[in-house]
Amino acid sequence: MDYHFGKKYRLLKTDDFSSVFALRCQKSRAWIQVFHARNTLGFPRLGLVVAKKVAKRANRRNYMKRVLREWFRLHRHELPPSDIIIRVRQPFRHADYAGVTKTLQQLLLAADGCKAKSQ
Repeated sequence: MDYHFGKKYRLLKTDDFSSVFALRCQKSRAWIQVFHARNTLGFPRLGLVVAKKVAKRANRRNYMKRVLREWFRLHRHELPPSDIIIRVRQPFRHADYAGVTKTLQQLLLAADGCKAKSQ
């Protein structure tokens, strides 16, 4: 199984983020908030948002992004084809790693409760 995290698995452009935010299909828990929207690419893509308001120091923001990216990389094959944005709501540290990954698994691997908007 291929576990790399290349550019095709990332949300990079502002338009990609905007389209996911516009659908307002979200789930949240204490540490993180997940937005998602189906895509037609056949594989999931990930975007991360960790604001300076959450953690002032860049090394702490980078740690949080690294944890979330690694979880996505290892579980990408289990996820449906969708664009996923993970927004960190509260800072977490190494001691919270197990709780954060468990929360992420519950939010992303649980049944999809949001329906696509009808136009």
